[in-house]
Amino acid sequence: MGRSLASQRFAQPQGVMVRQLDDESILLDLETGHYYGLDDVGTRLYEILVTSPSLEAAHAQALEEFEVTAEVLQADLSALASRLVEEGLLEEHDVTATP
Repeated sequence: MGRSLASQRFAQPQGVMVRQLDDESILLDLETGHYYGLDDVGTRLYEILVTSPSLEAAHAQALEEFEVTAEVLQADLSALASRLVEEGLLEEHDVTATP
């Protein structure tokens, strides 16, 4: 994830199921059986990541919703995205790539 924030965007992989339980959620990769639990903040950040056109836009949206510094949020959002990509529970795309 060394690209600029503006060039990164994320999507929920096709084989990943998300189930919400109250404010928390479980992400399950139906092919591998890997799963990951998210608390209420992680759940909201995941929703923002998969619905935003870029990581930069996700950062801006989350900054409006959470009382945190921009630097801390960027580190936390990047760490969450990296971990979920590693686990196969989130796909990273380059928005500047041409088909």
